[in-house]
Amino acid sequence: MSELKYFRASKDDFFTKDQHSPLTREQKHDFDGLEYYPENPDLRLELEVEEFPTKDMIEMQTSTGDVQKHTRYGKIHFEVEGEEVELTLYKDPHGYFLPFTDALAGKETYGAGRYLEPHALIGGKVLVDFNYAYNPYCAYNDPYSCPLTPWENRLKVPIEAGEKIFKKEEIHA
Repeated sequence: MSELKYFRASKDDFFTKDQHSPLTREQKHDFDGLEYYPENPDLRLELEVEEFPTKDMIEMQTSTGDVQKHTRYGKIHFEVEGEEVELTLYKDPHGYFLPFTDALAGKETYGAGRYLEPHALIGGKVLVDFNYAYNPYCAYNDPYSCPLTPWENRLKVPIEAGEKIFKKEEIHA
C-alpha cells in the first residue's frame, strides 16, 4: 500500500471510529469513506518560497465569525494545466499553512476551500503535495470554526488532487 493510500485509509478509519471525529454519530453510521481524486504526481511539487520582506500578521475570518492570526510568509509559483499560478503561504505556530480554493470549488471540491501544510525543505523550498489537500472540519459539520480562504488564494484553475467535497445531505438521508 502506498503512503498516500495508507494516509487516506487511516483518515477514513479515524472518521469512523474516533471520538474526536468531526462526524456525528448518525453520519458515522452511514459513512463509507471520503472521496478523493486519484493520485496525481504532477501536483506533488518542490517549490521555491519567495519570502515577503515584511511578514505581516493578518487575521483570517473563520466560518463561525471568529478570527485566527496567521503570518503572511511568502509566495509560491507553479503551473497547472499550462497556466502559471501563485499562492500565498502562511505561517502559524505549527508551521506552514496553505488554504486555497480552485475552479472546482462548490462543485467537486469544498466551496470554502481546502488546506495543506507544506513541508519545509532545505534551501528555502517547500514540498506542496496537493494529493494531501483536505477539507476543514467545518466541511463536515457547521459548529467547527475554520479559517476561510483569503481572496489571494482563490485559484481559477482546477486542482484535481486530494479530497473531494463531502456531501452531508447524502449521509443524513
